[in-house]
Amino acid sequence: MTKISIKTSRELNEKVNGDYYRLKYHLMPSVGFLNDPNGFIQFNGEYHLFYQFNPLYPKDKMVYWAHVKSSDLIHWSMLSPALCPSEWYETHGCYSGSAVNNNGKLTLIYTGNVKNELGKRETYQCIAQSIDCEHFVKYKNNPVISNVPKGYTTHFRDPKVWKYDGLWYMAIGTQTEKEEGVVLLYRSEDLLAWNKIGEVAGANINGLDYLGYMWECPNLFNLDGKDILLFCPQGVEPKGDLYNNRYQCGYLLGKLDYKTGKLAYGDFIELDRGFEFYAPQVTQDEKGRLLLVGWMGIPEEEDSPTVKNNWLHCLTIIRELHIKNNKIYQNPVEEIKLLRTNETRYDNVLINNEQIKLDNIYGDCFELICDFSWENVLEFGIKLRCDDKENEKTLLYYNTEEKKIILDRCKSGLSKTGVRKCEIEKCKKLSIRLFMDKSSVEIFINKGEETFSSRIYPKKESKNIFFYAKGGIVNVNIKHWNI
Repeated sequence: MTKISIKTSRELNEKVNGDYYRLKYHLMPSVGFLNDPNGFIQFNGEYHLFYQFNPLYPKDKMVYWAHVKSSDLIHWSMLSPALCPSEWYETHGCYSGSAVNNNGKLTLIYTGNVKNELGKRETYQCIAQSIDCEHFVKYKNNPVISNVPKGYTTHFRDPKVWKYDGLWYMAIGTQTEKEEGVVLLYRSEDLLAWNKIGEVAGANINGLDYLGYMWECPNLFNLDGKDILLFCPQGVEPKGDLYNNRYQCGYLLGKLDYKTGKLAYGDFIELDRGFEFYAPQVTQDEKGRLLLVGWMGIPEEEDSPTVKNNWLHCLTIIRELHIKNNKIYQNPVEEIKLLRTNETRYDNVLINNEQIKLDNIYGDCFELICDFSWENVLEFGIKLRCDDKENEKTLLYYNTEEKKIILDRCKSGLSKTGVRKCEIEKCKKLSIRLFMDKSSVEIFINKGEETFSSRIYPKKESKNIFFYAKGGIVNVNIKHWNI
């Protein structure tokens, strides 16, 4: 196992901390590469969150589990890495998984990744436990699932485990030998001996149109009386405004038969409309809330300007989920309000075929709420992170003819260019709540009906915010807080 010297660690941290694009209130790696959130759980009153972590990035690939904890989902403290590749069944990384409370022991279930001497992949499902919630001991008889079941490839990973009616269940992402994505369901009495029940859903099952060659990072949970399979299909072709990222994330909503393992479901629905959102993990806390955190990144997209400073990616803010109109609504957890300072408020601002700038509405770390209403207007919106001449800007606007909300980052600085759109039902009101944090923006439309999560890399000086309307008049109520 590769070790990091104290000197190297100190030098890397100095380089990382000097980067303007470091975020203020999002979780990010202290150094190196971050991807999938893992093991999200509330245990003995504290929230624990793990994530895939490569401290040596970009020089070597060594996948650990980083570990943070919090009492309020906002302020996190860093602990020692929970898992490091050290055993034969994980020589090439401790890959993604989940966490459960097993008789008072914080227990991690994860995929051990191996590349054998021929360069072929081997995958093993493993467990590790902790008594003090900080130091983890791997099960002496790991792996607990050694073999990929017949008919599937070694793309077999990311176990999500939960308890139902006294038994343990595991959803695991995999690929058939026909190279079609699928999620399998397993069952166990003790987390050690597992039996396959069947296929929950798959890329060509029950009339679902072909939906990719691999399904990663499954979550299977009940929300407001509905069973939901949330997962990340790889290999889905773009379709209009849909599926425009390299890899997608979305869900099927229906009813799970625990005896057969099959989910009765409807259409696949994208969870987030932004440029960077992948591998979310869901947990239920002691208040009964369904909470979600995602990776604000996409696999195989590593051309960020932060790479030269030896770090890459971040996680989203924590979100609470609900079902409304047979759709998942996402909203920031209530605790996010702890970050608010210096409120600025404007009521009933009329914007008539013009662009305006308001005093004290600017910055690179803030929360902004805008409630728009109108009778006749063609387009209105917000220009974020603008320089004085608008050579640099991030544009969020609503087109009333197309009935679409649009995020345009073609002039957002060093980020990749592009546009993301989604349709909003015809209405005369639109609510936008957004969170800016140096190099990220998370946008919540109509109290969580749609979300856009994206990374942007504007210049430090680009902090102006403008509001505008074209082809008519819009009324807006605005609240702004520094963070």
